[in-house]
Amino acid sequence: MDAFYSPLPEHHWERSHQWGGGSAPAGIPHPHPRGPPMPRLRHHPRTLRAVSAALLTALAALAAMLTATAPAQADTTICEEFGSTVIQGRYVVQNNRWGTGATQCVTATDSGFRITQADGSVPTNGAPKSYPSVFNGCHYTNCSPGTALPARISGISSAPSSISYSYVNNAVYNASYDIWLDPTPRTDGVNRTEIMIWFNRVGPIQPIGSQVGTANVAGRTWEVWSGGNGTNDVLSFVAPSAIGSWSFDVMDFVRETVARGMAGNDWYLTSIQAGFEPWQNGAGLAVNSFSSTVNTGGSQNPGDPNGPGTPAACTVSYATNVWPGGFTANVTVTNNGSAPVDGWRLGFTLPPGQSVVHAWNASVTPSSGAVTATGPADNPRIAAGGSQTFGFQGTYSGSFAQPDAFQLNGTSCRTA
Repeated sequence: MDAFYSPLPEHHWERSHQWGGGSAPAGIPHPHPRGPPMPRLRHHPRTLRAVSAALLTALAALAAMLTATAPAQADTTICEEFGSTVIQGRYVVQNNRWGTGATQCVTATDSGFRITQADGSVPTNGAPKSYPSVFNGCHYTNCSPGTALPARISGISSAPSSISYSYVNNAVYNASYDIWLDPTPRTDGVNRTEIMIWFNRVGPIQPIGSQVGTANVAGRTWEVWSGGNGTNDVLSFVAPSAIGSWSFDVMDFVRETVARGMAGNDWYLTSIQAGFEPWQNGAGLAVNSFSSTVNTGGSQNPGDPNGPGTPAACTVSYATNVWPGGFTANVTVTNNGSAPVDGWRLGFTLPPGQSVVHAWNASVTPSSGAVTATGPADNPRIAAGGSQTFGFQGTYSGSFAQPDAFQLNGTSCRTA
């Protein structure tokens, strides 16, 4: 098998494939250069003060009501082949339909995206139709707002991420989390090494190359596949069964890749992406939520973002009251840093079977899986050395458990 590119108008590139015998793998790079697309009042003089006070109170109540009930930003549907849009002010959602001429549309939401139309199909022994995805970093000159990428691997202390997927059965696809590495801090073209994390696979498809064993990375066991497609090396970690949501440190997979000799500590992490590679159909697949932060400032002990000698930037206390089928959680987030945290967001993953019913002093979305608690508009700051407390009520099935990891604006926290 080899792969090559042929130029298209407007400096787009399309990947063509020549597959050898047998099953050809998935996970090829996704070439798609894009430019930056991310009442009048009557009053008696003696009652002026009373009426004015009442009016101010009513206006304040009205403003609070409007703020509380303001609709979320409207969803954006993209059907353009390489169209993209920015969500959360920091990530890029891309349609990235590069392997088929059939129509594909994605709808970007406040927290992720869903595939709303996925026409056509391609053979399962070849390349997928597309890679609709959301990313942090730079991809074919399209960089997400405020990204810290590209960043040298040796200078990254942690790269916490959370992801929540929704799957369908009437399609052939993988749920693929892509991590791109290159010897140079490039923001365009194909990187030297691609790390693929397969959260799910449905149908007769397999990664590039061949299985070279298994490995335990970030507390999970994976099938490990290694190969190349003619333009870059690919190291794939395949989950034995579907993972719906997870919070983890991207650097665990980067360090594993360096240890296998497929990257160097002086290389650069250029892009972190989460999406799907569909071969047949795919409408209804969704990334419900996505978060990715890259913390620079030196290496830490692998697997221990709060290792000895490394003070935690934040601490989370998670106190619960549990009864059969239900619970409440009171969460206190403490900023241990020397600077305030503005627009605070606490990411964590609810154990399977748990769902949020309602919350106070913060919004918690989505209701299950990888969730994010966002501070209220009137109190969005955690002062240096200060804390914020919020809570929520939820339901659960099976045995009750607590989240095992928290990230404050992408930075891993200790638990109290």
